[in-house]
Amino acid sequence: MKKSYWFIGLGVILLIVAGITGFNVWNKDKKQEQASELVEKAPKSEVSNFKNLIDISANPTENMYGNYDTNRFNNFADLGAWHGYYLPDGNTPEILGGFAGPVILAEEYPANLAKTFDKIQIANDDTKTTYDLSKASTDFAYYPGKLVQTYELDDLTLQLDLIFASNRTALVKTNITNKTEKPLHLSLSWQGTLFNKLNDGSNQIDLKQTLESTPNGVQVNFPTIREMWTFFSTTQTKYSIYHDMPVTNDVAANTYTSKAKNPITIDPSKDFATYAVESYTFTDKELQTEKANWDSYIADQDQLFQDNNKRWQGYLDKTFAEKTHENHPEYKNAAVKTIETLTTNWRSPAGAIQHDGIVPSMSYKWFIGLWSWDSWKEAVATVQFNPELAKNSVRALFDYQIQKDDPILPQDSGAIIDAIFYNKTPERGGDGGNWNERNSKPPLSAWAVWNIYTETKDKDFLKEMYPKLVAYHDWWYTNRDHNKNGIAEYGSMVSDANWKKDANDKNIKDANGNYELNDEAVIEAAAWESGMDNAVRFDKDGIGKNDPGVLVFENKDSADKVIGYSINQESVDLNAYLYAEKGFLVSMAKELGKTDDADKYKKEAEKVQTYIEKNMYDKDTGFYYDLQINDDNSKTKLLVNRGKGTEGWIPLWANLSDKDKAASVRENMLSPNKFNTYMPFPTASKDNPRFSATEYWRGPVWLDQALFGVEALQNYGYKSDATFLSKNLFNHANGLMGNGPIHENYDPLTGDGLSTKNFSWSSAAYYLMYQNTIVGDETTSQTGIEK
Repeated sequence: MKKSYWFIGLGVILLIVAGITGFNVWNKDKKQEQASELVEKAPKSEVSNFKNLIDISANPTENMYGNYDTNRFNNFADLGAWHGYYLPDGNTPEILGGFAGPVILAEEYPANLAKTFDKIQIANDDTKTTYDLSKASTDFAYYPGKLVQTYELDDLTLQLDLIFASNRTALVKTNITNKTEKPLHLSLSWQGTLFNKLNDGSNQIDLKQTLESTPNGVQVNFPTIREMWTFFSTTQTKYSIYHDMPVTNDVAANTYTSKAKNPITIDPSKDFATYAVESYTFTDKELQTEKANWDSYIADQDQLFQDNNKRWQGYLDKTFAEKTHENHPEYKNAAVKTIETLTTNWRSPAGAIQHDGIVPSMSYKWFIGLWSWDSWKEAVATVQFNPELAKNSVRALFDYQIQKDDPILPQDSGAIIDAIFYNKTPERGGDGGNWNERNSKPPLSAWAVWNIYTETKDKDFLKEMYPKLVAYHDWWYTNRDHNKNGIAEYGSMVSDANWKKDANDKNIKDANGNYELNDEAVIEAAAWESGMDNAVRFDKDGIGKNDPGVLVFENKDSADKVIGYSINQESVDLNAYLYAEKGFLVSMAKELGKTDDADKYKKEAEKVQTYIEKNMYDKDTGFYYDLQINDDNSKTKLLVNRGKGTEGWIPLWANLSDKDKAASVRENMLSPNKFNTYMPFPTASKDNPRFSATEYWRGPVWLDQALFGVEALQNYGYKSDATFLSKNLFNHANGLMGNGPIHENYDPLTGDGLSTKNFSWSSAAYYLMYQNTIVGDETTSQTGIEK
């Protein structure tokens, strides 16, 4: 009897538990359903929701630059165009009615063409008065992909919309709405005045441009100017304006007025729209191509505006595809800002640049070119919203991969050079000075290619790039491994810049007739090759006792010919990058059915991992450092004495560190006296004796290194740390969460933006941290080799 009661009691208990469990499951499902409904009802990430995320208001002058050789104003550009626009600052009546600027890229240098160059004036033919736009109620808006100006007057509303129709042409829509109860009889005209001068802060250049009347518009003709370090143009360079209605032109010196031949009438409550295109072209061929399309741009304007909105909405839809983005709405504006910055810095093929790419910053005098490791970083982010731009960003640098028959650097076959520009050097048949093939940059191209592939599944692209990546990977070991132990060093190509010079800048020869090597020039190139130009670890004088400082070694081939130079330290970041590259090559080889290659790179990676773990980690400080070597490899020194830098967590980013070492590195990263500063991840630890919060790579926060730090933590299961630090990088960067531009680097103690602004790889890093850390939980690191 008692046994029966026991079973009955147990059954009642089970029913209660089941009921509670069922209620909890139902309640959980109901909450999830309600949450989903809230997400569905939440405002969508429409282009129109993201207004003025970057302040691009301006009153342009011929004096281009503010601090740090950087454009004083931020601008908008799109589709890879080589010109861009500002919005009027609202305080300068003479530029109302037009888009401020434009800012043009004179092949390699920015310049303001005008204060505003196609400013509309509207005259009322009945009252014989001209509308004063300074008395209008105004709204100036920068939306993703579009600029809009609205002027509200008693009689009418004037709205100007600007988008880019191609990589050389902007399209402007002018819409006038009659707000009165009577027809408006209006006469329209447009005006502009060239600056015709450029003041770069140290000197003023007369640009000698001329204005020419053309059918339906005007054209700016440029002379041939090859002003090294300031301005480049040729007689083929043109800036053209073309209206959709016949105009009569009055051109006088640097000023023009284009007046519509026929007045217009707008009935009450009706609209009138007119269109113009503005093209900036470098060659006659480009101009003829755009001319042939002007009428179709105007005829197809409605479709072009729709396509522009669709394209930009596509960027946002891809970025905010996961509903989890709605859990972090405070970071969405910053994420969109990164897309705007990367897209404004997009340049289409021109001059020597054969593929689309992303320059570091359109705002900075010296950054209108493509750098290799910048391009890899930008591609990893950009592929998530603009895959073709990402692919071409990689191709642009590989277009100039050194070949065996190269007339200048055949010994560097396989190398990717540092930077390419519109103009090659004189040695390459050009007349530029910014093109740089003294050094390469850290090997991150395989990282970019593999991340592009995982996003696009474009196997043809993988097949195209794989042999090029292998050649580049091999180059590091033929030209940058001084003692042939399978561990590389940063260094320099054989270059005229490496020789000592006399007072006339001529190379100095020794008693045997050989050029004398300038060690400091080689060390400079090696530091550039690291990408960390003035980092403490590359200080020539070293730090403390038993540190001879940075020395230069010759690297020779089997015929005893010098084929390059290495400095006397095996850098931990370089070899961790190479380890990661082997992992990416393993993944690619497997995907392409190259099993022998996959096995080869796995074995090589094991050797590199063992070497780094044994020789480049210091147990006492729990961190990784560069290893100093001597010429015959008989002695090494772990450079703990030079302090900690961001290079110390690259082994974790590369997934090569063991868990115990990674835990110790994490402790250093989370220490407020080391790397967990107000703005986390300074490039030199705060306790480094040579730390400087504002000195380029000696303390400021660089977002690429911060990204690698965040992903390093995620790779080893420290997701909460990675998220916390990522949020600090967003919230503590001055202006990022408001309408300020994204900077090149930041003060780790204050969050102040440093160096130049509108910086591409900072934008790429922020985009990836937003997507993969704040919202998601994944990294871009290699997984071809397990830790």
